[in-house]
Amino acid sequence: MFVFKADIPMEEDDFRLLRDFVYQYCGLYFDSDSKYLLEKRLNKRLSHHRLETFRDYYYLLRYGHEKEQELAAVIDLLTTNETYFFREDFQLKTFVEEIIPELCEQKRKRGDHTLRIWSAGCSSGEEPYTVAMLLLENPDLSGWDINIVGTDICQEVLTKARHGLYGTNSFRGTDDYYLQKYFTPSPEEENIWKIDDRVKQLVTISRLNLFDSRRVSVLGEVDLIFCRNVIIYFDLNSKRQVITNLRDRLSPGGFLLLGHSESLMNISTDFQLRHFVNDMVYQLPLSPPGGKHD
Repeated sequence: MFVFKADIPMEEDDFRLLRDFVYQYCGLYFDSDSKYLLEKRLNKRLSHHRLETFRDYYYLLRYGHEKEQELAAVIDLLTTNETYFFREDFQLKTFVEEIIPELCEQKRKRGDHTLRIWSAGCSSGEEPYTVAMLLLENPDLSGWDINIVGTDICQEVLTKARHGLYGTNSFRGTDDYYLQKYFTPSPEEENIWKIDDRVKQLVTISRLNLFDSRRVSVLGEVDLIFCRNVIIYFDLNSKRQVITNLRDRLSPGGFLLLGHSESLMNISTDFQLRHFVNDMVYQLPLSPPGGKHD
C-alpha cells in the first residue's frame, strides 16, 4: 500500500538523471546547488503520481504514456515567470521612437506593409500585449498587417496570457492612460482587469520550446524578437543553441532585444550592436559575413 511521505529525499544519482533529462529537453541547467530546489518542487509530482522514489519519477518522465504533459508540468514548477506591463521602459522607448520607424521605412520602400514581432519567453502575456498597445498608438501603422507572436514553454502562464486577466502587480510600470484605454475592470473579481480585444487580436499565444530547433523553424520569419530575461537561465552551450534558433527566424536587418543584464558576448558574432539614443540593441546585418547563414 502507498504511504504518503511529506518529503521524499532525492538521491544524488537521481538528481543527475533528472537534471540531465530536463537539460536535454529544454536547455535549462541546474547545478549541484540546485538539488534542494528540484527535490522540494518535484516532490509535488511524486505525491500526485503516488510514487515513492525519484528514480520511479524519472522512468515516468522518460517512458510514461503522458510524458509530454508531465514534462510540461515539470517546467511549470521549475521556471520563474516574473513580468509586468511596460517592463524596461527605456528599451521600449527605443523600440517605439527609433526601431519601428526604421523598420517601417525599409518595408515601405519594398511595398511591404506587414510587421511580425516575436515575444520569445512571453510568460503570462504582459510583454506581447505591451508591444501591441504601443503599436496601436502609432498612427503611421494604420492599415498595416501586424502579427505579434508570444511563446513560452510554461503552459500555466500561457493559459493566463490567453485569458488576458491581470492583477495590480502586473501594472506597476503602467501609465494610467494605457490602463484606462486598453483595460476594463472585471465584474467578477476585485482589482482584476481584462485586456481589450483590440490588443488581443494582434497577438497569437502558443507553447514553444526555444531549444527545439525544428519546432522553432515552423514560426517563420520575423522582423524583431523580444527575448528578455530568458537566456540567463541557460548555460553557455544552451545559450548558443537558442540564439542560433532566434537568429534563423530573423529577417535580414531584423532586431533582437535582450534584457538589460544580458549580452551576446562569447555567445554569437552574427549580430551588430546598435547604439540608439536610449538603449543598445542587437541587429542582424542585411548581408551576413560569408553569405547565407548555415
